[in-house]
Amino acid sequence: MSKEFDIADSLDVKGASCPMPVVRTKQAIDDLAADEVLEVVATDSGSMSDIEGWADGTDGVELLDQEDGDGVYKHYVKKLE
Repeated sequence: MSKEFDIADSLDVKGASCPMPVVRTKQAIDDLAADEVLEVVATDSGSMSDIEGWADGTDGVELLDQEDGDGVYKHYVKKLE
């Protein structure tokens, strides 16, 4: 059950553990234009709660969806205006 988003960029943080998926996600989001979506692909199960918590506490971003499949976690983060 995969949702389709118009993905502007994809960030591969497989093999990285906390806090690097969040740090790299923030850096990548900063490079996007408003309304663009970043796909983050991670292998750290903690990234599910870490990226959700970061997005909830950060102005200017919205977590659209997260997927958990076979040890690979995908996060879809939108940069707001």
